[in-house]
Amino acid sequence: MGIFDTLREVLGVRAETDAARNADPDDLFGMTTAYVTMEADLGYVPTGDAALCFSGVDSSQFADAVGEVEAILEAGEEETGTEFEVRGDSKGYEWVVLHDDDFEDLVTSVHFAADTLVEHGFGSRLLAALFAFERETRGSRTGGDGAAGRDGTTAYWIYSFRRGAFYPFVPEAGRERERDSGQEFKLQAVLDGELEVEDDESYWYPLWPEGSGHPWG
Repeated sequence: MGIFDTLREVLGVRAETDAARNADPDDLFGMTTAYVTMEADLGYVPTGDAALCFSGVDSSQFADAVGEVEAILEAGEEETGTEFEVRGDSKGYEWVVLHDDDFEDLVTSVHFAADTLVEHGFGSRLLAALFAFERETRGSRTGGDGAAGRDGTTAYWIYSFRRGAFYPFVPEAGRERERDSGQEFKLQAVLDGELEVEDDESYWYPLWPEGSGHPWG
């Protein structure tokens, strides 16, 4: 089974069959408080990046729905400053990629995009929403003499629409296709209860980037 089929199975068909609860785009608003805990308790701050992943379908109705997503985000860009683009990847998935230094605006924009697809009857095409964080160095957190900055650790909270739950994904810095399970379990321990965290770890599927950068490229 190739990576495309595995992703489709874990976030798609198998997840839908085994779904523990109904997905709801409103679940995404849990991130508006979780990000505060991420920074206060774990030292992770938002990178300002998020993305919505979905599988497309060749129909005019779906194209219209995606067009409406773009129109809504364009209208909101002037008000919130949330930048976005719609792109595809080499695996055949489509992404709405967003950037905003105001994390709550970022969450709201991801929700708008997901909810619009649901309203048009394409909720079943939604796979995942991703929110990116970076861990601060001790000096930047305490205001001490240490150099301010990030330590290279990037963490994601991924929301699986087919499972109706979040899970953590932390690629290990400097090691290709290795994940930092210790950090993932720490994220689970701290945020479980504040977020609906997936309790079946077989659904914590890694969304590896195609190169350097984020999973959406």
